[in-house]
Amino acid sequence: MQIITCATWNIHRARGRDGRVDPDRVAAAIGSDISPAGRHQVLALQEADGECPPHAGILDLDRIEAATGLRHVHRDATMRWGPQSHGFLGAILFVDPAIEVTSHDVIDLPGHCHRGAVVVEARVDGTALRIMTAHLSLTQVLRIAQMRIIAQYLRRQPVMQTILMGDLNEWRPWSGMAFSPRLLGRRFDGGVKRSFPAHFPMLPLDRILSDRAGAVQDMQVIDTPGVRAASDHLALSAKVQLTGS
Repeated sequence: MQIITCATWNIHRARGRDGRVDPDRVAAAIGSDISPAGRHQVLALQEADGECPPHAGILDLDRIEAATGLRHVHRDATMRWGPQSHGFLGAILFVDPAIEVTSHDVIDLPGHCHRGAVVVEARVDGTALRIMTAHLSLTQVLRIAQMRIIAQYLRRQPVMQTILMGDLNEWRPWSGMAFSPRLLGRRFDGGVKRSFPAHFPMLPLDRILSDRAGAVQDMQVIDTPGVRAASDHLALSAKVQLTGS
């Protein structure tokens, strides 16, 4: 049985509950509490670039790579919003160097606040896998439109297991219309854990999902003083069983 370990965290542009913007605090929490070297094979961050154009990067990516043992997938300029960005509209994806990345892409998503998704296709010990991270809108109507665009994108791509992770802003434990199989043409499955707000989590806004039923296992909320201090979201961790095509 092949398992891939994943983590996701909305870092709130490094603004903690105390109102301070402190990228060092975020990097320290990633390195010590969320994804120290060897813990995860995939790490997704959201709100990791500046909110307004030019959406400049705010983190020390070299420090995060050194602490986690992972490598970000945004070295190609096409994977970044602009020359000053680290990721695509705040979405940054890190993967284990042992994972063979075969292609990568970004998806523009509509919304009052510009949104986007990052897509990587890879092979894990010979098994094809697609990994996506996104930060969806607060408004259900926009989430429906955004997920519809993601679904249309997936229909044009090769068939393979897909993991979708990030701040999906869906507060309903049973999910809403944006994740309806009738809308998407597939069902995304995964655990539900409360991750927001960090100091008193009530809403399961952050998710790790797969389009293979039962593949997401051992979902955990990463709740430490360092994580709570660094962002308004807690981080999530999960194991995902790879099922092949």
